[in-house]
Amino acid sequence: MKRIATLLYGTINYVLFLGVFLYLIGFLTGFLVPKNVNSGPKTPTSIAFMINILLLSLFGIQHTVMARPGFKSWWTRIVPKPMERSTYVLLTNICLVLLYWQWKPLPGVLWEVESFGAQIALYSLFGCGIGLVLVSTFLIDHFDLFGLRQVVLYFRGLEYFERPFRIPAFYKIVRHPLYVGWLISFWATPTMTTGHFMFAVGNSLYILIALAFEERDLVSHFGKAYRRYQESTPMLLPLPRKKRALETSR
Repeated sequence: MKRIATLLYGTINYVLFLGVFLYLIGFLTGFLVPKNVNSGPKTPTSIAFMINILLLSLFGIQHTVMARPGFKSWWTRIVPKPMERSTYVLLTNICLVLLYWQWKPLPGVLWEVESFGAQIALYSLFGCGIGLVLVSTFLIDHFDLFGLRQVVLYFRGLEYFERPFRIPAFYKIVRHPLYVGWLISFWATPTMTTGHFMFAVGNSLYILIALAFEERDLVSHFGKAYRRYQESTPMLLPLPRKKRALETSR
């Protein structure tokens, strides 16, 4: 019974994540959703700014702190290990739903592209960013990332094991194509309002901060293999790297 409950818990949280992910597309583009980044009741600018900062901070803190190995070690004394990642996904879903619900629009437009062709190009770029995010998760094990693999293994009575370090497809070009996809999707819009700009800046800053912690954790976990990867592959921008000098010692 416990295994069935754990499997249901992980599956429900994963399905909810899919809904939250799809809603984000509409939240940023305004397509087919009742509430988006530019809609909602008018709120005094200073209050709207403060509320939005709190919403972005809540997501950033939850997403960063709960991903750290030290927190996981403590957290799994309370939450069973097979449910740890699913619980992380659940709380991420809650933070994002709260952000969608309470996000306050801000007045002003920073840029607006009127050309239909340019609008199509920007929406296509946005779609490429979202697609890059999704594909990148599958390249590094989508179902493990969102907690479904853990609960399935537990349901089957198998021990969880981590995948070995590898560098598939886009990860040969940059170390974090998933974050590159997010950055593209935040900024690729034909109409950049002040509220959208705040959302893009806040989440871009979060990514840069999260990367510092994530890189440190990856080096700690994979050791020399990840250090060599850092030296040979850029983090976000696909710029050429000089080849490492050959070691003199054999």
